[in-house]
Amino acid sequence: MHLNDTVQKFNVRQHMVTSTLEIYHYRDAYPNEVALHHHDFYEIYFFLNGDVNYIIEGRTYSLLPGDLLLISPLELHQPLITPEKRAYERIVLWMNRQFIEQFGSDTVSLTRCFDVSNPNHTNLLRLNPQQRQRVAELLNRLLDESRNNNYARELAMTALMTEFLVEVNRISASKTNGPDPESRSAPLVAEVLDYINEHYHEPLTLDSLAAQFFVSKYHLLHEFNRHVGTSVYRYIIQRRLIIARQMLADGLSPTDVYQQCGFGDYANFYRAFKAEYHMSPKQYLLHSRGKNAKME
Repeated sequence: MHLNDTVQKFNVRQHMVTSTLEIYHYRDAYPNEVALHHHDFYEIYFFLNGDVNYIIEGRTYSLLPGDLLLISPLELHQPLITPEKRAYERIVLWMNRQFIEQFGSDTVSLTRCFDVSNPNHTNLLRLNPQQRQRVAELLNRLLDESRNNNYARELAMTALMTEFLVEVNRISASKTNGPDPESRSAPLVAEVLDYINEHYHEPLTLDSLAAQFFVSKYHLLHEFNRHVGTSVYRYIIQRRLIIARQMLADGLSPTDVYQQCGFGDYANFYRAFKAEYHMSPKQYLLHSRGKNAKME
């Protein structure tokens, strides 16, 4: 599995600087800790080396070299890295939502592999040797193309991305029913996550959730932190912010959004939104309108 040896310095930003796609090859001897986070683009993560567990929506994946992770725009996720002699190495591909969703047809979608509503959906694809070789080859070509200024570079990258996503969707579709490989989650935490995701617009607290599931709040707090990587309170806020940002991107007013997302009052919504995204809800609404106008 040959890969381009040129690597980039890891950047902690979690937003795209282009409106199409970005690809990075990182190798860190002393990796920075990455907090639980989300973003508004599709991400494919190709794990190459290191000792890493990856949390996606409360499910923990123990990664092996050659594993492929599929992360949709609405999923909270975080790598848990154990520092050791082996460097932490991976390739990440970021794809703008509007850009990628324009491809395909009524019967073919390049984002099908990300669809969490699909009964066979899994975040982790454990590839066989032939699949690993093919994925590595396509990513290597994408990396090479991204680093030069050859004629029709952007068109070539789009063609390679399309070919790569067809391959990933074929691999995803070939997986049979059953539990994800090397994944684990606590039944209690899974039920609480489902409840929060369905009732995010209602008043939710650690006490009310503990009462709902007939457990002590201390037990729930401990299990939630262990399996999700953050507190119950922080998860609720982030889930509400994910949905709020999508509503703003769809054109809803900040007043309508905070009322529909369970923030209680606009001041709380404003503070949480600005702390997370470094702009006010109104600024994000105007920013989204500008981006959508450029895509049309």
